[in-house]
Amino acid sequence: MTGWYTAPMTAQLIDGKALAAKVRDEVKVQAAELTSKHGRPPGIAVVRVGDDPASHVYVTSKEKTARELGFGSWHHHFPATMAQAELLAIVQTLNADPLVDGILVQLPLPKHIDTNLVLATVDPSKDVDGFHALNAGLLSQGRPGLTPCTPSGCMRMLKEIDFDVTGKNCVVIGRSNIVGRPMAMLLLNASATVTICHSKSDVAAEVRRADVVVAAVGVSKLVKGEWVKPGAIVIDVGMNRGADGKLSGDVEFEAAKERAAWITPVPGGVGPMTIAMLMQNTVTAARARLTR
Repeated sequence: MTGWYTAPMTAQLIDGKALAAKVRDEVKVQAAELTSKHGRPPGIAVVRVGDDPASHVYVTSKEKTARELGFGSWHHHFPATMAQAELLAIVQTLNADPLVDGILVQLPLPKHIDTNLVLATVDPSKDVDGFHALNAGLLSQGRPGLTPCTPSGCMRMLKEIDFDVTGKNCVVIGRSNIVGRPMAMLLLNASATVTICHSKSDVAAEVRRADVVVAAVGVSKLVKGEWVKPGAIVIDVGMNRGADGKLSGDVEFEAAKERAAWITPVPGGVGPMTIAMLMQNTVTAARARLTR
């Protein structure tokens, strides 16, 4: 893109709520088409172990969205004392269920359960979270597969504002398997020049030269507004709750919006996109399974 930004100005907001609603509308149409053609809706099963309050809220929202979109939806909730072998057996049962296209094991799991083993047990073709090592490998090779929902949502946001990352300097802050690493791979696959920052990086220096900043480290206001390059795109994945109960992102929002061209708010930015892209992944998985 050229000539699209003139400093100074206040950043435009990337409205995650509105975009998520648009994605859900698209998914609802796709789901209806699959149901009409194959005689059953896409199906998603969520497995939750324990009573983590945040997980409960998140799973409830997923169930509500799935029903609204016409999906088959199943929620399997077990006590925190559940044995690992029992959980693995449940996952295998869902792998074999022809009505289930997507399996989501809600994290975190209790400490006595090997999370990596559980995630590895999920059928990769039903891995709508995109966490299985096979899907991570496909992503790293630039091949089609199911990709993690939050990074996919970030890419959809960039597409929505018509920003082409080709050749742009993109800085991803955070290297988690859930957001940071797959985000970097998606950007790299789109021909961006990508830098991943972590606790040993000179974050300020990297942000100052970035055309796109994706902050996903979980530290409130780590990225200072004065670091942001004029005209940059700032995508804030962070969701941090302060002592006052208020939510903040990983970016110093008020200062950053005076320098950026586009910026995501917290809340109302990336968050709503995660569930929307989960539903998109479920339709993608259903289409692949029903047409093979």
